[in-house]
Amino acid sequence: MPGNIFLIGLLTALTIPSAAVAIPIPKTTPTPVHDTISLPYPGFMTPGSTTDSAVAPRLPALLLTGSIDAYYRYDLARTTRNEQTSFTRSNNQVNPGMASLRLEHRDNHFDLVADLGIGPREQEYAYNDHGIVQAIKQLYLSYSPATWLKFTAGTWTTHLCYEVLDASGNRNYSMSYIFSNTIFSHTGIRADLTSGKSGFMVGISNPGDFRSIPPGGYNNKQAIAQYSYAPTDNLKIFLNYAGGRDAENDRMHQYELILTEKFNNLFTVNFDGSANISSMAAEKYSYTRTWYGAALYLNADPKSWLGFTLRTEYFNDPDGRHLPAPSAVFATTLSANLKVHGFTLIPEFRIDNATATIFFHHNDSPTYTAASFLMAAVYSF
Repeated sequence: MPGNIFLIGLLTALTIPSAAVAIPIPKTTPTPVHDTISLPYPGFMTPGSTTDSAVAPRLPALLLTGSIDAYYRYDLARTTRNEQTSFTRSNNQVNPGMASLRLEHRDNHFDLVADLGIGPREQEYAYNDHGIVQAIKQLYLSYSPATWLKFTAGTWTTHLCYEVLDASGNRNYSMSYIFSNTIFSHTGIRADLTSGKSGFMVGISNPGDFRSIPPGGYNNKQAIAQYSYAPTDNLKIFLNYAGGRDAENDRMHQYELILTEKFNNLFTVNFDGSANISSMAAEKYSYTRTWYGAALYLNADPKSWLGFTLRTEYFNDPDGRHLPAPSAVFATTLSANLKVHGFTLIPEFRIDNATATIFFHHNDSPTYTAASFLMAAVYSF
């Protein structure tokens, strides 16, 4: 019953006519970076910027943004066994993605965020939670005693990976292997500092993706960190880390480099390189397992309403912990973005090639290659 009440409330909020909403709704463009706290987003103080409270405009009492998405995916082998990445494990059917609603109150010192979602995408994201708690994407409080310093407590999406949970923040609809095998969220405390063109973030959190430690789990804490540098307005560099022991007392360390470069209004390039090293308590940490990958995003926007993104990704899982067998995968995804106001239509073609037979033909015989077509619809406000 509580889940039904929440569903009714969220759908009601999403369908209120704009004329009946008495709070300002800013027109924003989601930044395709996982962490909406430490990386640029509307209202975030980017490295080198300042805020003068004496002349700052009066902020609205409540900022309300949201999105909703759905998709159709067709696997050319007519099977659901070939999708190895998050959120699109289906074939030949229309599927809901996620309805998202973000409520934020912000003044010159405090930022309160409740970011909620419902749908299969959110359920897969918050896989360790149940009931109404599973609808929480982010829930945090930030305090800024100075323009260069901010403290945050609560739960938030990870700073790891270039791609984000919300479909409205990505140009490809299907997800990368790096995103699918990275921590999704952190719950804990953190501090963000800016100095000139540099930014720093350090924090302590529960084991990745755990809002609370389950019964019988180890109450370990993990370290998170980020260094960002913006030598120009068009080039940004991010060095990310997360690591420690998880709820099963296994060790994990993940290191990442993200680069974003805007050459002009037509062409931008993004890069995500990540490596994960882990060892298991059950093996007394005697054996080290790794996975690593790199993704390159080539973006072209010939018109304000039309964009194209080519994602090429290499992902290597030599121990077979995240793929059906030890293998490397080279995945190529081409997506178009056709935009009308807040609506985006995303036709997408994807082909994945592996070094082992981890994919399947329609008769379930193994193969090295999988291909699919996808059509997604995303509306954001």
